[in-house]
Amino acid sequence: MGSIEKLHRAVEVNLAQLEEDIGTTVHSTRPLTSTALPDYVEPQNGVPRVGALSAEAVVRDYEMAAKEIEAMGAELIDAAKKCEAMTAEVHNAIAYMRDTAKAYREEAKKIFKRIEDCALFTENVRKTCEEVKRKMVEGTTN
Repeated sequence: MGSIEKLHRAVEVNLAQLEEDIGTTVHSTRPLTSTALPDYVEPQNGVPRVGALSAEAVVRDYEMAAKEIEAMGAELIDAAKKCEAMTAEVHNAIAYMRDTAKAYREEAKKIFKRIEDCALFTENVRKTCEEVKRKMVEGTTN
């Protein structure tokens, strides 16, 4: 900061000369109207060249930032669409899992019934065999 103050004290700035130098540089490198200003600003007449160039530079920087913000918004929309698609896929996967779990339960119910039916049949066969055996034993003793 101190060096800036020394510079300011040491050198007198000729604004008219600075404006002319900037104007000459700008005209020699590219025309000022090469890129249009955004529609939301309207240059005023009579503004010194340095002020006009500064204002244009600032508004262009802001416009670039605004366009980048809009681009981020577009990226966010794309990300949201991908999330929505992924969410739909998740819902489909959950539905498939529910259907699979339901099918497993139905299969378990069938197997459970078969095992119980086999157990009842085996019990009936055992009782029948015991009854026949008992009748055979009683028949030989009578």
